[in-house]
Amino acid sequence: MSTPTQQQVMDALATVNDPEIKRPITELGMVDTVEVADDGSVAVHVLLTVAGCPLKDTINRDVTAAVTKVPGVASIDLTLGVMTAEQRAGLKEILSDGRAQREIPFAQPGSLTKVYAIASGKGGVGKSSVTVNLALSLAAQGLKVGIVDADIYGHSVPAMLGVADTRPTQVDDLIMPVPTPSGVSVISIGMLKPRRDQVVAWRGPMLDRALVQMLADVYWGDLDALLLDLPPGTGDVAISLGQHLPSAEVVVVTTPQEAAAEVAERAGTMASMMHQRVVGVVENMSYLPCPHCPPEDDHRLEVFGSGGGDRVARTLSERFGYDVPVLARIPLDISLREGGDVGKPIVEADPSAPAARELTRVAETLAGRGRGLAGMQLGLTPSSKF
Repeated sequence: MSTPTQQQVMDALATVNDPEIKRPITELGMVDTVEVADDGSVAVHVLLTVAGCPLKDTINRDVTAAVTKVPGVASIDLTLGVMTAEQRAGLKEILSDGRAQREIPFAQPGSLTKVYAIASGKGGVGKSSVTVNLALSLAAQGLKVGIVDADIYGHSVPAMLGVADTRPTQVDDLIMPVPTPSGVSVISIGMLKPRRDQVVAWRGPMLDRALVQMLADVYWGDLDALLLDLPPGTGDVAISLGQHLPSAEVVVVTTPQEAAAEVAERAGTMASMMHQRVVGVVENMSYLPCPHCPPEDDHRLEVFGSGGGDRVARTLSERFGYDVPVLARIPLDISLREGGDVGKPIVEADPSAPAARELTRVAETLAGRGRGLAGMQLGLTPSSKF
């Protein structure tokens, strides 16, 4: 068997993506040296972005597997180093792609990323559970998906994804979102705190700064969809989102009861005031399948009443002058709650469950929608000629 060439080894390394940045390590300048001996032994020196990179074991495994597949490779000696400050600056330049500092990529006219803000009028309606499961359902369709946990005070998305204790890697002042086994990337203010139990007690300007940081200072790459889990209500973050991402489309989550529906209407109305389009309503905790009846009977216990989702959809449709549909009625399901508690969302843990099927159907509806023009800059200028 012939001895492999250095180019063959480099071609193999080009198939290895950095697990956080999701781009080839050869493109990012992470491959420092490659040496191929006459006996087929290969020595590779790979540079990690920072010391103590949390995913260095993944890089080690993927590089070893890729090089081992090259015909003629007898053995591989892989060593991991760390980028210098100058090399990190070069990497940051590659990732920023020449964009101005603190520029939100999703707000640019050419952005192809669909941005969905998941909103609710009040807390406790399952908004974060809906966000996480929708994101995983979209990713299962082959889309590149990110989540911004913008619920600054009640951040719970990392725990629901099983990455609550994971901290993001930072390249100078550029932050890498935390990858999850499902392929969804996530960032949360909870990941940026010194301690998990630290309380966030911020007001308007600080909340706005945190939202901008999670949108502009995080390297998201080329996403097909970005979901934002908003705080409940019509406060500072909802206003900031409208200012920074007017093209975001809003999904309103409510429960069937009258009290929840009334405040959900306000959340939807706030989105419209910020020139965002409300694309639908999700009624969570819609009913409890009767535990004493066979499934074919479809006997439902309306624990929290009925009609809330329909009321919100009807009211918003009348106010806005366009159709705001009820996207799903998600039943109460113990496995939905359990999945969130242990970091295994129901659409992955139990995809055949009724709640999982409803959430998947919402994701399919959102994925099938075209990109709206609301909030987009069309590059048109007024003319004085008539």
